[in-house]
Amino acid sequence: MIDSTFTRLDPFALVDDILRQSRMPQFNEDQRRSGFVPPVDARREDEDLVASVDLPGVDPESDISVELSNGGRTLTIAGERKVRHGAEGFREVRYGTFSRTLHLPEAVRDSAISAEYEAGVLTVRVAGVYAEEQPQRIRVRSNPNSQQVSSTGAEAKEIKQ
Repeated sequence: MIDSTFTRLDPFALVDDILRQSRMPQFNEDQRRSGFVPPVDARREDEDLVASVDLPGVDPESDISVELSNGGRTLTIAGERKVRHGAEGFREVRYGTFSRTLHLPEAVRDSAISAEYEAGVLTVRVAGVYAEEQPQRIRVRSNPNSQQVSSTGAEAKEIKQ
């Protein structure tokens, strides 16, 4: 018989860990062994990339690093969740070092990046990274020498290059 005061098995947490690791192959072996891989939500807001990282229990000024590398194309969020209490006992919270890397669609300057930490969530905003991805409308001009083709009563113009 298992004494539940010392051993607690949460099958949902085990399944979540397996699924999280299988969906995120960019984790290296050290990250998997440390057991602490903070979840990241990255989304597009207009022309900006906004990444939210769940980091409860860290000191944002000493435990978190946000770095831009690879000519402004790679954003790395790294740090450590440190054990704050040395008492022995039952522990479900994971601790250790972490590193999450986001590959940006365009090179950016460090002045385009801002980071805020509030209520255990680090929010990193990369301003204007999607500005070049906006569709550009190309004007189509009509050539007076082109032939007009009629199709079921509707007029269409042939575009010559």
